[in-house]
Amino acid sequence: MNALAVVVMTYNEAAHIEACLASAAFAPLRVVWDSFSTDDTVARARAVGAEVQQRAFDNFAAQRNAALDALQGRVRWVLFVDADERVTPELAQEVQQVIAQDDSAIAGYRIPRYNHIFGRVTRGAGWYPDYQTRLLRVGRARYDPARKVHEVVLLDGQEGTLVAHFTHYNYHSVAQFHAKQRKYTAYDAQMLYEQGVRPKPHTFILQPLRHFHWRYVTLKGYREGWHGLRLCAFMAWYEWRKYVLLARLWRENKNG
Repeated sequence: MNALAVVVMTYNEAAHIEACLASAAFAPLRVVWDSFSTDDTVARARAVGAEVQQRAFDNFAAQRNAALDALQGRVRWVLFVDADERVTPELAQEVQQVIAQDDSAIAGYRIPRYNHIFGRVTRGAGWYPDYQTRLLRVGRARYDPARKVHEVVLLDGQEGTLVAHFTHYNYHSVAQFHAKQRKYTAYDAQMLYEQGVRPKPHTFILQPLRHFHWRYVTLKGYREGWHGLRLCAFMAWYEWRKYVLLARLWRENKNG
């Protein structure tokens, strides 16, 4: 049994996959968990020696759980890496160290990320340290099926924290930022609808204002200058959009 597999979730990630897998070359097994990409992601992954598994996408939590199930009995640990992330040499070394120590009380480790947004490392407004629980002991970690986006890991054991970072090339342009946020907002609205949450009239004003204050003041987005102000305003707008979409879901259900 291998000690570790690095798993990269993909859909049309040809622009990133080779650099991502190169950063994970320290792992005994690299698995690309693909959602039937229509570009040459799969061919590029296989060309650099990665194993490819394909599964139709339903939601993020289910995809990650399916990968964990598929690797049961093959590896002891899984490190999930997004295609637009890179494992730094320092992180690779630390991951290997904690796996070798194999503290049985630990079921998973969270890892900080440096987020590059519009070409700039962004530390304020909630984008740092941006811990992600990604190094998981197989058999003792699952993703909450109720959280289909912004996944939450459920651990059977303690959680450790690593010091070294991922590098995350998060949003390279404003257009890409808006495209992703529209997708995430639709998922969030659907999740709230399934939970039975109904927006009230004041929600459309107070929630965006609270969200802006949280990011700009509490999470110190102001330290990023104009960059931080713009990001906080964007995220507040998408908070408003989320509740607009949620209200639409309730109207459509009533009319249906």
